[in-house]
Amino acid sequence: MRNQQESAERVAAAIVGVLSSMALRVECANDRSAICYAVRSTSLRLRSIVLNRAALRRLLTATNGLVKIEYLKRDLLRTAVHRAEYRYPRSRRRAAIQN
Repeated sequence: MRNQQESAERVAAAIVGVLSSMALRVECANDRSAICYAVRSTSLRLRSIVLNRAALRRLLTATNGLVKIEYLKRDLLRTAVHRAEYRYPRSRRRAAIQN
């Protein structure tokens, strides 16, 4: 179990590493199944990064996992100036129901 946690943490560090030293690891007080980072930069709108541990472990076993990790790095860089929070996997939103 400990090796799986360390593996997920290494993947998270690799993804968040594209932000250099702007992202700091913090404890997720309400969610032990996630790895959280706080972003401290005046040039970025991004303030928090939340990565699901189980999803990161699935990336390690996927046949195209390395490609997906590279995509996540690019996606994080691209959205850092637009969004306040980055989540992986993204939560699904329900479409508004019109009467």
